Amino acid sequence: MRASGYAYVTPDELRVGLYVDLELGWMSHPFPKGSFKITSARQIETLRSLGLSRVRVVPARSDPVPQAMAPHEPPAPSAAEPAAHALDPVDARAGPAPAATTSQPDARELQRLRHAERVAAQRASLESCDRQFDAAIRQYRTVVELIPHDAQAASGQCLQLVSSLVSDMLGQSESSIRLLSETTGDRAWMHPVNVTVLSLLLGKALGMPAQALRDLGLAAFLHDVGKMQLPDQVRLSDSSFAPAEYRLYQSHVGFGVDIAQQLGLSSEVQNTIAQHHEMLDGSGFPNQIRGADISQAGKVLALVNRYENMCNPPRQSAAVTPHEALSQIFSQMKERHDVSVLAAFIRMMGVYPPGSVVQLSDSRFALVVSVNSARPLKPRVMVHDAGLAKEDALILDLEQMPAAGIRRSLRPDLLPADARDYLAPRLRICYFFERASDPVRGEVVP
Repeated sequence: MRASGYAYVTPDELRVGLYVDLELGWMSHPFPKGSFKITSARQIETLRSLGLSRVRVVPARSDPVPQAMAPHEPPAPSAAEPAAHALDPVDARAGPAPAATTSQPDARELQRLRHAERVAAQRASLESCDRQFDAAIRQYRTVVELIPHDAQAASGQCLQLVSSLVSDMLGQSESSIRLLSETTGDRAWMHPVNVTVLSLLLGKALGMPAQALRDLGLAAFLHDVGKMQLPDQVRLSDSSFAPAEYRLYQSHVGFGVDIAQQLGLSSEVQNTIAQHHEMLDGSGFPNQIRGADISQAGKVLALVNRYENMCNPPRQSAAVTPHEALSQIFSQMKERHDVSVLAAFIRMMGVYPPGSVVQLSDSRFALVVSVNSARPLKPRVMVHDAGLAKEDALILDLEQMPAAGIRRSLRPDLLPADARDYLAPRLRICYFFERASDPVRGEVVP
């Protein structure tokens, strides 16, 4: 055993009660955690199917070997009995014992098992992100319901959620931005959660400290809460608004600041909410402030809010792809956003953000499903493969495939019908974050 407290066993030596510590990224195995105590024969079979030559274990956390399973030495052969006979129960007169046969899976079966395990791990990871996003939506709805009746409880709910997100992000040296499953429901509940996740990731990329991230997260989570004070017909921005309707829509910013004050949130949070529609060139609202008068958090929130509204507008027919949204912001709205914040956002999201439909260099079609926010040039993609059922489609990490690349992005309606059905591009683009994996070894970055 090493001084670190670890030891290694072969897959054949695995048993119930051993505490294993897998040296694999969480996308490379189907277990909920990489460290756990074996409790069933099925877990042992799954571990052996991973194809590892050795498995790391923690003896101090493992159950002792049961007496019945304790190793024992075979009885020593007597002087009148040849050693070979002591090891082979077959009578010597029957001739040499036949060679032992062991049932080992062939290479094709082993490949199938590994593929199945990796697909299961992908599903588990996506389901985990989906659950966390849905939980955040439920918490937002709870906050909105609490605000008129119990401001202190509403404030506590907000702080609990945002503090948890910040803690999880800061605990990851690198994070991947994950495209979620197709989401149904009211856009008004999903939008603030989407904006919160992306704002915190961008704030982290810009090096904002923990307290500043918490303030940014609270402002992002509550930036549209003032819309609850508006009539239904003006809660969502519409280009057909009459001037009076547009002024009424703009008033949600001030209502949001009032609610943040009611919740006892800091002046930094209130100020960021006040600035989430302000633009660097003074073209924003409600106060047309510009340049250095906008805080860094305000610049972050305004940019992320703009991107999210382009991908998920009130009218679905007006939606653009994530790739188009970034391209349009950079080419047409660059003067409205801080250059350093915009550059950091593009670096974080990649040229092809999650949700983008792309064609690879080998002409296959794919859907970008996640991007390592620190290494965005080669994202992870789900590839259209007519030879695999779409529920078994494997996500490929282009960073581990030097010869592979992306040729172009395209709109989902330009895909061939079979590729569109297989890849199922999202009508609504929703994101969460997960720990990034090491591109060389496939391990989770500590």
